[in-house]
Amino acid sequence: MRWDALFNDMESQLAEIDRLALETEVNERARAEMVGLPLEDRLRATIGCRIGVHLLCGDSVQGELVHAGADALVLDEGQHQVLIPYWAAARYTGLGRHVRAEKSRVRRSLGLAHSLRGLARDRAELVVTIGGGAGTTRLAGVIDRVGSDHLDLAAVIPGEARRNSSVGQVSAIPFAVVAMVRSNKSGATAAG
Repeated sequence: MRWDALFNDMESQLAEIDRLALETEVNERARAEMVGLPLEDRLRATIGCRIGVHLLCGDSVQGELVHAGADALVLDEGQHQVLIPYWAAARYTGLGRHVRAEKSRVRRSLGLAHSLRGLARDRAELVVTIGGGAGTTRLAGVIDRVGSDHLDLAAVIPGEARRNSSVGQVSAIPFAVVAMVRSNKSGATAAG
C-alpha cells in the first residue's frame, strides 16, 4: 500500500513538471510570435469595432475602425471620417488580441499619400490637424496637391468651391507633422 502511494505521488509530480514545461514552451512561442507582429495587423483584426486613438499632439479620437492601411487608419465618427497616420498615435484603446495580416500586396502598398490623393481628387473639404513641438494647429481647406512627403492645402471659405478667387492661402504641410485629417461624409460640413 505504501509503495502504491509513493509511485502515485511520483507520477503526479512528473505530470505536473511536464504540464509546467509545456505551459512555459507555449508562452515562449507566443512571445516569439509577438516580436514579428506589426501593429497594423492587430488594427486590421479590429476593423468594424469602436476604438480610441490618443494622439501625440494631445487630441483623442474615437470611432469605428473602417480601414487599417500601410501608413494610416481611418475611423468613422458618424458625420466625419478621420485619417490618422500611425506615427501620430501615442496609444490605442479597444484593440483585441487577434491579428489579421493583409495578404494583398497592392493593399499593403497603399499608404498615406494614396489616401490623401483620393481626398484631393474628390475636392473634399477637410480639417488637417498639425501636431508638433509648437502645439496643435488646425487648418481647414481643400487639398490641392499631394507630393511624396507633403500636401498642399488651400484655405477656402467653407462651403465654397475651390477657385483661385476663393483661396486665402496655400500651405505646404509635411506628412511628418500631420496628426489627423478629418473629412466630411456626404452632406456634412467640416468641423475641427
